[in-house]
Amino acid sequence: MKVDVLLFASYADAIGASRVAVELPPDATVGDVLARVRQMASDKRVPEKPMVAVNKRYARDDQRVSATDEVAIIPPVAGG
Repeated sequence: MKVDVLLFASYADAIGASRVAVELPPDATVGDVLARVRQMASDKRVPEKPMVAVNKRYARDDQRVSATDEVAIIPPVAGG
């Protein structure tokens, strides 16, 4: 299945896009989405434990995702 993933800050910079579609097995979880996106970032450094939202609600790594879900990866952002 393909899942639509929104990327912010360092994740968007590492991938070079603010949105990607990732191919996952039917029983995929949020953790699987993160692993796939980290793999896409290849040698770029991205935060290990970003906040993740599924359909605009914060989600845990073990939450299942479906092809109709929108997943957002929101890394910590420093400012001043």
